[in-house]
Amino acid sequence: MNLQEAVSISKRIRANISQVIVGKEEVIELLLASLFGNGHVLLEDVPGTGKTLMAKALARSLDGQFKRIQFTPDLLPSDLSGINFYNQKTSEFEFRPGPVFTQVLLADEINRATPRTQSSLLECMEERQVTIDGVTHELARPFFVMATQNPIDNQGTFPLPEAQLDRFLMRIEVGYPSLEEGVDILQRFQVQSPLQELGPVAAGVEVAAAQQFVAGISVSRDLLEYIVRLTEATRRHPDVRLGASPRASSALLRASQGIALLQGRDYVTPDDIKRVAEPVLAHRLLVRRGLRPDDQEGDAVVRQVLSEVEVPAEDVRAGRGK
Repeated sequence: MNLQEAVSISKRIRANISQVIVGKEEVIELLLASLFGNGHVLLEDVPGTGKTLMAKALARSLDGQFKRIQFTPDLLPSDLSGINFYNQKTSEFEFRPGPVFTQVLLADEINRATPRTQSSLLECMEERQVTIDGVTHELARPFFVMATQNPIDNQGTFPLPEAQLDRFLMRIEVGYPSLEEGVDILQRFQVQSPLQELGPVAAGVEVAAAQQFVAGISVSRDLLEYIVRLTEATRRHPDVRLGASPRASSALLRASQGIALLQGRDYVTPDDIKRVAEPVLAHRLLVRRGLRPDDQEGDAVVRQVLSEVEVPAEDVRAGRGK
């Protein structure tokens, strides 16, 4: 796949989602950057802002398998991964795959499940495989997890541990619509939801090929050093107990490559890195003021780090092909 083909796929998917979602171009761009960067997304905001609708619109835009899991406190790990059950007719154990055996997985209200169930997603999100009773099963490609959670309602919820948060390439806040967008939403959904008529515009194999192309998007050595300096700066920040890990550096690289594709380029610029730094890094930081990371405090730390770390001044296109 070449640049023009990959850009064409991204434009088709973006235009298709926009048939359902009013505005939110920035959120859609970050969502697609995560998809093409071969990562996962945590959509976070108050109820009614369109988190689930946006996830469904993306899923319907892809001609692939889609599963949705409504997370609840009584959900078990086997409800996600599947089980080996005894078939009395054949007198043998047979594997019955769970909903994680799909290409696009919507984990709705993920923080309502217990930590035991949440942890069952760690292997499949990071390694694209599931191990059940000592047998490892490979997952389909692409494998993309979109999880939603409400950061306000704490009753009956279990905060995601740092290890789980670290598996998400980005945490994206959807936000409220503007006045004009609110009116457009009412008009668009007055009769029926346009989601019902939304069809696929890209095949799963096309998305997987685009992901491989994005992984090869050029990043100069100076920008690689810039990424590492940003993550190292979070570890030295006086308000941070636990800074960004090497996995965060890798996530920042992949997210910036995804943004570069959406901008129609086959190379990364410093602005691409700065564009995705907050949604990639903020949710991975553990601040000193509390035992849990505060979203706004994490964002403030990242913004301060961006303002203090020197940006490379060389022509980033000089690193192409290296």
